[in-house]
Amino acid sequence: MWEGMFKRNGAGNGGAEQAAGPIIELHQVVKEYRGKANTVTALKGIDLQVGAGEFVVVLGKSGAGKTTLVNLISGIDRPTSGEIRVAGAAVHALNEDGRAAWRGRSVGVVFQFFQLLPTLTVIQNVMLPMDFAHRYSLREQKERAMRLLNQVGIAEHARKLPSAMSGGQQQRIAIARALACDPPVLLADEPTGSLDSATANDVFAVFEELARQGKTILMATHDRDMLKRVKRAIFLADGEIIKGETR
Repeated sequence: MWEGMFKRNGAGNGGAEQAAGPIIELHQVVKEYRGKANTVTALKGIDLQVGAGEFVVVLGKSGAGKTTLVNLISGIDRPTSGEIRVAGAAVHALNEDGRAAWRGRSVGVVFQFFQLLPTLTVIQNVMLPMDFAHRYSLREQKERAMRLLNQVGIAEHARKLPSAMSGGQQQRIAIARALACDPPVLLADEPTGSLDSATANDVFAVFEELARQGKTILMATHDRDMLKRVKRAIFLADGEIIKGETR
């Protein structure tokens, strides 16, 4: 799995150069899942633009297409048709290896269930993307990982295994890992969905601080309580954007 998420590549520079205009842009994006008996259309002609530094929440019930949207923007999956441009790259036109190499430089992804490697320590989990992307020396990787763990408030647990951490702490590790290669875009798929409300608020506060620091964040969630904490929300239903709100 991790070979696909963080493909080894020779890139030694930072995140992709940001082109003028939106840092995330989708044009008439369709995603179909074809089975033997039928075809399910998960996304139906999505048009979306997100500017650099925006914090956008995508709201929708289970099955609305939120996870599919995150997977397409991150290059984990590819569209059936349409165009996706993120951080200066035409993601829809890249092959699997190209998407993995691009993702390692340009996008950090935070999942609902953490996706931490249980046999690696906290700091090793955060260092992993840097190793796969051949970013920084080993000493620099350790120093950067510790800075990120400090940023999310769990540096004192760096030498522990994930199993010794609470759910909220594990999600903080996952956020630090997503930031490891300093990507311009951070995507999150239900990052508070498996947490209690108090812990979810704490984790959401980490994303708010990252947004204040200039990260572009797109978060998929079903939690409508998050609406009052962001300036822009998009509502998905049955694979379509039904409305958007900006405060």
